[in-house]
Amino acid sequence: MPKIVDHDQRRIELVDATWRIIAERGLDGATMRDIAAEAGFANGALKPYFPTKDRLLDFAFEHIFAQTNRRMAAATSGLAGRAALRAYCHEILPLDDERLSEARVAIAFWQKALRDPAKAAVHERSMEQWRAMLAELIRGAGLRNGAVDVDSAVGAVMNLVLGAQITATLSPDHHSPAQLVAQLDCLLDALVKGDLA
Repeated sequence: MPKIVDHDQRRIELVDATWRIIAERGLDGATMRDIAAEAGFANGALKPYFPTKDRLLDFAFEHIFAQTNRRMAAATSGLAGRAALRAYCHEILPLDDERLSEARVAIAFWQKALRDPAKAAVHERSMEQWRAMLAELIRGAGLRNGAVDVDSAVGAVMNLVLGAQITATLSPDHHSPAQLVAQLDCLLDALVKGDLA
């Protein structure tokens, strides 16, 4: 009897291997052969799922975005106001090895998106989803008197959390998890009402 292959599971295994390899070696250092080996497959096993490394990068970015969104939903469950906003942002900040690896994949994707309109569109749709949720969370927390408008507050938070992915990757000694959390709290102090959770 032929072996039954779970193609969706195989795709996930390949994507997990991809983002681990990219995080460790960078996009240029990630070969299809290395990705297949990391996933425990023969090199030719990738072709039916991802004919090119570029397509694999797209899927890896979409996978880590979905993974981050699942963590955000779990982290904010039962929270409101500033505590929910803070928990949401923590899932984007590279505060542990997993989130730092995800940041490295995002950076590789951004590099490609600079010259690829399709990748830029995928990124924009993803970031628009985060901007919309941040706007809702900021409204729920309430802006401080004299603070900027909601759109500007969303922009400031997005710049901090996405910029942290770059700075923590390139200058980890100056952007430790504790420093990143302190920077977020400083920004939230300036923008929204409520005490730290």
